[in-house]
Amino acid sequence: MESHLRRSSLCMFTILRGSLLVACLSLGTVLSATPNAELPRIIVTSDGEIDDQCSMIRFLLYTNEWDVEGIVTSSSQYHWQGHRWAGDDWIEPNLAAYAEVYPNLLKHDPSYPSPEYLRERTVLGNVKAEGEMEEVTAGSQLIAEALLDETDSRPIWIQAWGGTNTIARALKSIEEEHPDRMAEVAAKCRFFFIWEQDSTYQDYIRPHWGKFDIPTIISDQFEAIAYRWKQVQPTELQTYFAGPWMKENILQNHGPLCALYAAHTGDEEGFADGDFRSEGDSPAFLHTIVNGLRSMESPDWGGWGGRYVRVRENTWLDPVPDPDYTYPEGRWYGSNGWGRSSLRPGSTSTPEQRREYFKPMWRWTAAMQNDFAARADWCVKDFANANHAPVISAKGPLDQTVKPGQSVRLAATATDPDGDSLTYRWWQYTESDSAATAVKIETSDSPTRARFTAPNEPGKQVHIILEVADNGSPALISYQRLVFNIQ
Repeated sequence: MESHLRRSSLCMFTILRGSLLVACLSLGTVLSATPNAELPRIIVTSDGEIDDQCSMIRFLLYTNEWDVEGIVTSSSQYHWQGHRWAGDDWIEPNLAAYAEVYPNLLKHDPSYPSPEYLRERTVLGNVKAEGEMEEVTAGSQLIAEALLDETDSRPIWIQAWGGTNTIARALKSIEEEHPDRMAEVAAKCRFFFIWEQDSTYQDYIRPHWGKFDIPTIISDQFEAIAYRWKQVQPTELQTYFAGPWMKENILQNHGPLCALYAAHTGDEEGFADGDFRSEGDSPAFLHTIVNGLRSMESPDWGGWGGRYVRVRENTWLDPVPDPDYTYPEGRWYGSNGWGRSSLRPGSTSTPEQRREYFKPMWRWTAAMQNDFAARADWCVKDFANANHAPVISAKGPLDQTVKPGQSVRLAATATDPDGDSLTYRWWQYTESDSAATAVKIETSDSPTRARFTAPNEPGKQVHIILEVADNGSPALISYQRLVFNIQ
């Protein structure tokens, strides 16, 4: 089975060519999918904070990667109408700028949605107060209607960049009006929350919908690309967030959309003009980019949006590198998230622990930022003068069964849309493995001659990642994950 970059491993389910199956992670059931189900479905809810505004710029440049079902303004413990509010229509300038660059984006991928399509799906949710979920709003109705739509059974990744209250209102409407369909709706839900920025997940969603085991990721690793990035990103990677890089690759001469990016202006201590400010919400959608890492198949596999471990029920939080740590029973947010707490004055965490905790995010920094820069180029350059990621085709199944001690061949081919030279690197993603053994990959720079010996650990898994890098500008990397089950 060939695996094509950006069109494989969708949404916690496995696509088999000729036979489309959706394996529901939470319930272990099998649901049917539409034959043309090639893109993940997503709904964004956002409180319009300045880092949401930065995330929205990047988000719009990746809208060709998804079926965008909705963009909903919601509230949070930090922002609501009348309290540090960006305005009900804060997204409009971004959509207007997207409309200007849209004709050029189409030169690079005809899958980009039209400005009209995005505007139709950009609505106001529950914004009158922190945690307000009593009012039925356009945003809550949009979410409910998407979940109730019987014509499309694909899962929907529902993201909370702010609070979860509009999501909660949508689910409450479904519970009140269609209680017999709650299990069906829950089977379509996938949650990715940037902290729990109000109490509605704990107060309503978890008590009323917890029995359905909706896969739920709640992220604290986002701090790696949030306001405190200088405390988190390794020194050698901070150049990708510094003013000179940001100005050259994003802020200047890249059209009206990138010009709206709210970088630092040099007026805040410790930051220079043009420095990256914050995109604390971007992991929620970075997780759903189909880039060959297959991160949507299980939160502990890891990808651009981080890597997570099951803590309770079907709730996945950040892996804490302290064996004596106990996760809170309730909310995971600014007051107790381990990563945020580790960055506060007086924290007893060590630099080594912080480096390990945030590694699931920062390990992808160079590739992620260069990919962002390439898409910024797409706003102003034609296809021939911009760079595009290599396309990988794996030789053989993406999931394979091997025997202990078996010599396993790794093989793939790749092409580059721009004719760039390519380099290959196979490596073991040990954090994703259930096997305890670190394997040695022989000839790891060869596309077809790499090999490793399967560990003597029956019942365990080994995850091998192929990275293919081009020599374009900016240099881009594509991936393919192979999973080996030892029996």
